[in-house]
Amino acid sequence: MERLRQDDPPYIGPYTTLARLDADSTGRTVPERRYLARTADGERTVLVCLPRAGADPSRWAVEAEWARRLSVARFLDVAEVGGTAGSPWYAAPYTPVLPLPAVLAAYGGPLPENLVRGLGAALAEGTAAAHAQGVTHAGLSPAAVLVTPGGPLLTCFGAVRAAAPDGTPRTGLPGLDPGCLAAEEAAGGPPGPLGDVFALGAVLAYASTGHTVPEQGELPPGLRRPVAACLARDPADRPSAQELLRELAAPGARTGPTEASPLPGAGATVLDHAAPLPLPGRVVAALAHQSARLLGMEVAAAQESFAPAGKAH
Repeated sequence: MERLRQDDPPYIGPYTTLARLDADSTGRTVPERRYLARTADGERTVLVCLPRAGADPSRWAVEAEWARRLSVARFLDVAEVGGTAGSPWYAAPYTPVLPLPAVLAAYGGPLPENLVRGLGAALAEGTAAAHAQGVTHAGLSPAAVLVTPGGPLLTCFGAVRAAAPDGTPRTGLPGLDPGCLAAEEAAGGPPGPLGDVFALGAVLAYASTGHTVPEQGELPPGLRRPVAACLARDPADRPSAQELLRELAAPGARTGPTEASPLPGAGATVLDHAAPLPLPGRVVAALAHQSARLLGMEVAAAQESFAPAGKAH
């Protein structure tokens, strides 16, 4: 969570902006402008998102409306879409969240293999459910993954589609991490399920190494095969999201305990709700700190604090 800058909007629809979700250091690979905001009466706190410069606002608004209508496990629950075709926004109820880059920053570096496997399995579960409904996410990247106490959520739905029309090369466009774009999409091809799988592999690589285009030797041994398969240049050589889920969630797939706790009983999988994979203590502390700081803010005080140019960052 970051302080507002002078060029940030003080209000978005009925909401008063309180803070930015993303740090400046990761802003270039976030395809949306994301804020934490609250209604004037203080009753509702939300995550509210705007398109960033370089995106087609009309197309972004279409993607936001599609996201609102979706009911897919592990996708952010978009509750409200508003604004105009030229200045759209959407909002979701607030829960303590950290973008995946902030999770690595809180932890102090790449995440343990077991945690990466658990997060990856949860994301593959949601992606597979979307694909079963004929839906392509088309926006998977480290910034699109929001980690909550209850597990990861996928955001930035349709970011690739909103960045440029089909047929237009997409590498180098603001907000799109080039390491998460499959070759066929970077060349301007339409997003598809196997493009999502490529991006999932890049997210797993990022969580394991701190960047989306690692050398094979940088990856933990237990993740080299699934990540390499996801990142295959030829889409035909990639697994489906369901196949990736089966590999990541297979009994006995974990190779050791996490920082937070020992392994559960033998035979448990990374998606076993009776034996959840807890977040490391430093990440839990960062989530708690964000929640306490945000919920303690008064709307008027936040505006007074963030408004002067001398206090903007």
